[in-house]
Amino acid sequence: MKISGYDYKERKKKVEEILDNTNKINEVDKFPRDEDFTYENGYKAWTGAIFVDLRDSTKLFTENEEVDIAKVVRGFTSEVIEILKKDTDKNELKEIGIRGDCVYAIYSAPLQTDLYDIATRAFYINTYMKMLNKLLEERSLPNITAGIGLAADKTLAVKSGRKSSGINNLVWIGEAVTKAANLSDVGSKNGISSIVMSNLFYINYIDVETNPNAETWWTKNICSQNDTYYHGNVIFTDFDDWIDSGMKD
Repeated sequence: MKISGYDYKERKKKVEEILDNTNKINEVDKFPRDEDFTYENGYKAWTGAIFVDLRDSTKLFTENEEVDIAKVVRGFTSEVIEILKKDTDKNELKEIGIRGDCVYAIYSAPLQTDLYDIATRAFYINTYMKMLNKLLEERSLPNITAGIGLAADKTLAVKSGRKSSGINNLVWIGEAVTKAANLSDVGSKNGISSIVMSNLFYINYIDVETNPNAETWWTKNICSQNDTYYHGNVIFTDFDDWIDSGMKD
């Protein structure tokens, strides 16, 4: 297949339409339905993001058989996705996907309890990683670790792509998504625990956490950019006990 040529003169007019017609940003309490996004508008609302990033994936991919790698990656991605999307509707879960060796989800989060829900998903994923590694050990497959990054902020979402092409997606403009991705890269290495929360996410999550000992689960840290974050290794004890007892029904 060979491209016949890019009609840059004609496409210049289309680019000018895009630049001149994007003129309405709606600040809302909660993101609307996907159908309400057009190529002319955008919506700004509170967003919660979670990224789950495999550690040492290069080593995993280069030092193991392809079939074994496929088993590990599928075991990792399938259940992380299940946990991230369970009991949500499409107006809450705005986007879920895989970027390389990272699984991520972006949620509309107008309430503190929405961030608590995202934190709960992180705790399930953190505990699931222990279950997965036990199952991998039983099959003589390599164990894996992951960093889980959580962040929240007001975020602008705009529909991007080419009109009438069927190729489009929401682009997230703001710190929540970027920070969650960066914090997932911090977790589970250099003495940092697996779950890492941005300062803003932590403040709102801890405010509605009902466990009186919750603050002891977290360690405050400051990164080189002077950003404060909190890290911990929170798990669900019933789930963890079931894993330790042999995972029998």
